[in-house]
Amino acid sequence: MSTEIPRTLKVLWGAGSGTRRPGLSLDRIVAAAIAIADRDGLAALSMARLAQELGSAPMSLYRHVANKDELLVFMQDAAPGPPPELPGGWRAGLTAWAWALRGIYTTHPWILQVAPGRPPLEPGQLAWLDRALGALGGTRLTAAQRLDAVMTILHFVRGEASVAAILLGGEAEAMTGYGEMISRFVTAERFPALAEAVTAGVFHPEPAAGDSARTFEAGLDTLLDGLQLSIEC
Repeated sequence: MSTEIPRTLKVLWGAGSGTRRPGLSLDRIVAAAIAIADRDGLAALSMARLAQELGSAPMSLYRHVANKDELLVFMQDAAPGPPPELPGGWRAGLTAWAWALRGIYTTHPWILQVAPGRPPLEPGQLAWLDRALGALGGTRLTAAQRLDAVMTILHFVRGEASVAAILLGGEAEAMTGYGEMISRFVTAERFPALAEAVTAGVFHPEPAAGDSARTFEAGLDTLLDGLQLSIEC
């Protein structure tokens, strides 16, 4: 990774060269972009659409934002807002943190479509990371182990939220009749373990509202159970 600080980070950390102009500001541009992405999806966001939403000329946006890629960085950092205050105890704290992060992905599903180009360096994202690491501060885990634990939970939350977003979108049609279809192809001879799950009715009934939250809770509990063993051993 290059050690040269990108313009994006300079702006986010308050060292940018841009000056404030009356009427149009970076905060206002980013807020409008987030609103468009929340309402209509990331594909609907363009600099021209954003300028129209703001009632400004497209070129006026470029006085504050270099391009759409830079805009996405600003959006990703601003959309989550500040991290929540966490309850005492590492497990309760990480549980609250994970659910709050899941809520961010539910409210702003477009974030899941933005591929992270590097580890987080933005102040907003680092604040969320710091809050989660702080929940493990009183444990016997080393600093490296605490980071590994938080990143594992982060990846779980992001992955589960991605699947949930698919099931809520047009791809949900693919799940209709899935239980019946998979039972036609899975045999005990070829897929013994999977056949046992099919026979047990794991894929019936079809996924319903609330299933995603239950799946998330079960998966998070499993992760935290494993982490608890590491902390207590």
